[in-house]
Amino acid sequence: MKRSRHQAIRDLLLAAEDGLTINQIAEHFGAGPKTIQKTIKGVWGVYIDRWTVPKRGQYSAVFMCIEPLLDAPHPTERHLPQTQWQPTERRA
Repeated sequence: MKRSRHQAIRDLLLAAEDGLTINQIAEHFGAGPKTIQKTIKGVWGVYIDRWTVPKRGQYSAVFMCIEPLLDAPHPTERHLPQTQWQPTERRA
């Protein structure tokens, strides 16, 4: 079974200040762009920051990764939405 690249992709994107495209990530790992494109969909914290126009005029997504907050507060109680009925006007 192959080892997962999720953490390696996260570390690479966290190190890249300006973000990376799929092709740049694929070059780094020596894998095909399709493989990286499928893998990156499951990586936590990765998002598309912007789009660039490469040589042939096709848009290319630049991916970035968020840094998790170590001191993020936890919710104190669970929010349960409740239905609030609003009176309707009667028609005569």
